[in-house]
Amino acid sequence: MTAPYPAGAESVVLDGHTLTGEDVAAVALRGARVVLADEVLPRLARERAVVDDVVDRQVPTYGLTTGLGSRSSYALPREELARFSVRTVRGRANAVGAPLPVPVVRAALVARVNGLAGGGSGIGPRIVPLLVAMLNARVHPLVPEVGSIGASDLCQMAHVGLVVIGEGRAELRGEVLDGGAALRRAGLAPAELGPKDGHVLCSASPLAAGHGGLVLHEAAAVLTLAQAVTALTFEGFRANTGPLDARVLGLRPAPGQSRAAAELRTFLDGGELTDPRRARRVQDPISLRCAAQVHGALHAALDFAGAALDPELNGSGDNPVVLTAVEDSGDTAGTTDAAGTTTGTAAGAAAPGEILSSGNFHTPALALSFDTLALALTQTAALCAERMRRLLDPVLSGLPANLSPYGPERSGFAPLAKTAQALVAEIRLLSAPVSTDPRHGAHGVEDDSTNAALGARRLSTMLVRLRQLLAVEAVTAAQAVDLAAPAALGHGPALLHRAVRELVPHLDDDRPCGADVDRVSEDVLGSDEVRDALRALVEGAP
Repeated sequence: MTAPYPAGAESVVLDGHTLTGEDVAAVALRGARVVLADEVLPRLARERAVVDDVVDRQVPTYGLTTGLGSRSSYALPREELARFSVRTVRGRANAVGAPLPVPVVRAALVARVNGLAGGGSGIGPRIVPLLVAMLNARVHPLVPEVGSIGASDLCQMAHVGLVVIGEGRAELRGEVLDGGAALRRAGLAPAELGPKDGHVLCSASPLAAGHGGLVLHEAAAVLTLAQAVTALTFEGFRANTGPLDARVLGLRPAPGQSRAAAELRTFLDGGELTDPRRARRVQDPISLRCAAQVHGALHAALDFAGAALDPELNGSGDNPVVLTAVEDSGDTAGTTDAAGTTTGTAAGAAAPGEILSSGNFHTPALALSFDTLALALTQTAALCAERMRRLLDPVLSGLPANLSPYGPERSGFAPLAKTAQALVAEIRLLSAPVSTDPRHGAHGVEDDSTNAALGARRLSTMLVRLRQLLAVEAVTAAQAVDLAAPAALGHGPALLHRAVRELVPHLDDDRPCGADVDRVSEDVLGSDEVRDALRALVEGAP
């Protein structure tokens, strides 16, 4: 099989415990290779021995020797267990809609592999290497975008399971193929599922976790962009930087605000505004004066989301979970107690482990953090639109009306304020909490869920809209800087103003500005070069 990546390509080692959001982005966005840590396969083999032992003794165990959901009291015949695994995958591949983007599928796959690598699932050891090989060969199952309610991502991850058994559909280097054909073209063979394997392939919340890793990675980048665009507006408005003084903020240390203010000061360093005496006004509108407070709240929301995401990327979301055990000196035969614990082997023998009922698939903290992040992004968006509008007001900005050199006889940027408001309206609509919806399932057995995957998916759309909104402000602020003509700009605003002007000329007479905004959104605010340069400024701050 031809290697899909050049020698020396970036790689991410999965050990089940140390996966970060940056690692997820490396695999999903940059095509980093995935490698299993040395201890993973022996761990999986030990856990599989527990599964095999329980099957051999025909101990009632949820999803292994019994049915699922409301059918958990139904005992499965021994000869049906492998076929039940296949039926589990086929019967749950019920997601609908357009296929998820390839980076999201890759993120979900790497999250699931890492969850399996850490232990707890009891999956057949040969399946995890196949999932790794699919990632590295770029065999991407087609996973429809709608189907998870957050009680595991069952109906969507089942589409991954279909490709694992050579069914379903997959994308391979831009071509959509039958799952079996995609595997064969990549030099891979479908897996034969054993007991529990089908349930494991569908279980946990890797779509919410993987997609969540991507949106947190992008949200952090967009926050840096919001800080840089705000600094550019400060320059055009000739804003008062007194509210950014560390002594002022120290009197009420709200979460994140000192960090946000320090970043703004760093971006403004090198210009005239670091001296508050250079300000035009004694007190500016709240959209400028309180930028550090609002952006600080977004920092805090990201911290909350990161803390909620880490155990989802580095933990077992399976139910039931398989635990390997130390020597058991008791005289036990295989039993299942009233709590659903399956243990033991022959009397006096070493117990290979036990299988316990689990609620680790449930993700209320993650879903709540996504809702919180959505609200914080909406606050940031509202402030952005208001700053843009303040630049257009000659009474407040001290600049020509609507930033037109011709004054009131031209429209200038006034119509663009409507676009800004339309973007805010859509962002606000998407900020509605999804973790509080009514939920039900499996005849009252599955009577709660979180919608975590939906929470992550809507964040992706919100971030695109916020970046477009920031582009509106950036285009407007660049014009304000041209008209204000300060003697020197801060390092951040200078970088951003230069990048905007390389693509979008100064507005003289009226012209369509929507295309300008799209160019700035995609080629400036979406540029890795610009993002890296802005991040270097922030990280290089003392």
